[in-house]
Amino acid sequence: MFKRLININQESKHSVFIFGPRGTGKTSWLKQHFGDALYFDLLNDDIYTELSARPTRLNDKIPDGYQGWVIVDEVQKIPAILNEVHRLIEGRNLRFILTGSSARKLKAQGVNLLAGRALTYHMHPLTCLELGEQFSLTKSLVLGHLPMAITSNEPEKYLSSYVASYLREEVLQEGLTRNIALFTRFLETASFSQGEVLNYTAISREIASNRHTVANFFEILEDLLIACRVPVFSKRATRDMVNSPKFYYFDAGVYRSIRPQGPLDSASEIDGATLETLFLQEAKAYNDYFDLGYSFYYWRTRDKKEVDFILYGKKGFFAFEIKRKARLDTKDFKGLKAFAKDYPEAKFYMLYGGNETYFEGNVQVVPFKQALRNLPKLLSGVL
Repeated sequence: MFKRLININQESKHSVFIFGPRGTGKTSWLKQHFGDALYFDLLNDDIYTELSARPTRLNDKIPDGYQGWVIVDEVQKIPAILNEVHRLIEGRNLRFILTGSSARKLKAQGVNLLAGRALTYHMHPLTCLELGEQFSLTKSLVLGHLPMAITSNEPEKYLSSYVASYLREEVLQEGLTRNIALFTRFLETASFSQGEVLNYTAISREIASNRHTVANFFEILEDLLIACRVPVFSKRATRDMVNSPKFYYFDAGVYRSIRPQGPLDSASEIDGATLETLFLQEAKAYNDYFDLGYSFYYWRTRDKKEVDFILYGKKGFFAFEIKRKARLDTKDFKGLKAFAKDYPEAKFYMLYGGNETYFEGNVQVVPFKQALRNLPKLLSGVL
């Protein structure tokens, strides 16, 4: 239904990695655009069992003289198969597309990542540009942008199932932790840190564990590509800065599905974190799809002056503050104004819940929905 922004040249001579969380549409996109390729799905029990026992059987399954693409889906299930893929690229001049929804085993086992012989791409949740006329900010802030959450008749059930079947079962099946109950508690507790500076000690106390285990759990989430930690921007720092990262689940709908909500939970806290999440997932997607080269940071001083996101790269230097409210006052600009004193080279944006576009000094104030629609051009230097 959606025209995706990812673009792989079918005539390319290079093999390809496509990394992305489960449910972002990697398999569907490949079947649509590379329908004639040989396809090996490592989530299929029979194929997994056969190739896991002897990865060299992959060679036997590819006909002599074959010149087309070979797709190996969820390659992290059998990390050792990459050695066979490497051999086939060298020996038979074959082209592979290798998808993965986890880098954990690949990193842990130090496997052959094809020695630079494959280009790397990333698949993200849908963007508002890909959604086009179907984009609804209200809907996006509740359901996020996973394709099935957008198209399902029961999106809440899909998101709940995604969390249960993937975030928990994937971790259990991969043997990433022996204590799935503890990890499940951690998932919920981590959701309270969405958009916040991480405090590993407080989280470990909350789940009755230790700091080392909590740090390992966050690494698992990152390796499964379902969360990221955003470091503090400290280039040329003249102020006393915090040094802990901020945390985000990769999709607004997934975050909302994990985050417990009850009478004592503040809607403003949840909605504010969701807005930041939606901005981050959009910006990260455009950064990868258009090869923009930005690094992502936030900025926060010890005296609590803060800017939500700093994007820094060859194409630009941006500071973004995000507010859900429709009316802004002077104190809302405190962080951006402080950052502007230290980094006048940057461009400064306040994204908010109102409808007017205007300047507050050197800060451009833009309605959040409008900013999302213009984000690809803005980051590409067109605006």
